[in-house]
Amino acid sequence: MKQIRVFAILFSLILTSPAWASENPKEAEYRLAASIGDIDTVTRLLDEGININSGNQFGVTALMMAIQNNNIETTALLLSRGADVNAKASAGCTALTFAAENGHSALTAMLLERGADLNARTRAGWDSLIIAARYGLTDMVEQLLYKGANPNLGDNEGKTALIHAAEKGHFETAAMLIDHAADIEARDNHGTSALIMAADKGHIQVMEVLLARGANVNAHDMDGATPLIWAVGQGHLEAVELLLRRKADVNIADNDGVTALMEAATTRNEPLVKLLLINGADINKTDHSGRTAVDIAKKKRNKKVIAILKGEP
Repeated sequence: MKQIRVFAILFSLILTSPAWASENPKEAEYRLAASIGDIDTVTRLLDEGININSGNQFGVTALMMAIQNNNIETTALLLSRGADVNAKASAGCTALTFAAENGHSALTAMLLERGADLNARTRAGWDSLIIAARYGLTDMVEQLLYKGANPNLGDNEGKTALIHAAEKGHFETAAMLIDHAADIEARDNHGTSALIMAADKGHIQVMEVLLARGANVNAHDMDGATPLIWAVGQGHLEAVELLLRRKADVNIADNDGVTALMEAATTRNEPLVKLLLINGADINKTDHSGRTAVDIAKKKRNKKVIAILKGEP
């Protein structure tokens, strides 16, 4: 009895709060019941003629709320009573994108069987596959791919599901996407490939997956920077070692003429300077301002890097 009274107090507070004050009280009660899995209340209100697809001030429907809270029984009821599986919230989210974001595979399957739009997107341009890939939900990624999701669609920034998986370090998800025809060399709006992204973040396992499946080790973005230059710039020693073992060109320069060695000198990274020199980095190359790695090290006043570059003990 005490729990019921507490719930009643909380419910009354919700209904009278500024965010809910302008809403129809019965519709608000209906959505709340769906979110907490109160089947009896949902059924009663539907029988009374409540609008099954009514949304709150953000356009979020009862179906979306049930899915957010993993309420399978409530979701099944709403779908059986005709809830719009492809209704969109104000942010562009649908029931399917909510299911993907929350990792609900069973609900995803239920929605797909009811005709959920695989290509529905949020305002950021994320579809359910991108969301599942970003969160590393490999089983759901496989499920969506089986249903026909396109792995090569990009979001508003041009990032595909594979690039998102690479960014977050989900190597198993990346492998699943590649094995289902994801373009390993797809680029976002900045020319960043999955390998460049993984190198920038230092995600070794993702890099290994990509390189084993043929990713271009010398790919470059719109600024001309390669995975090696990005890894060096971020100080990812293990990533640099991996790229060099995979025969990355140590002397490629970006659009400003900056090489990996110059980047290491800029960041004062002594271990990387040594590693790059051992692997054939050219200390005499100059950037577009005419500076060598030694010049850069001198500007940074790093005596140890200068000594390494000059071969001094």
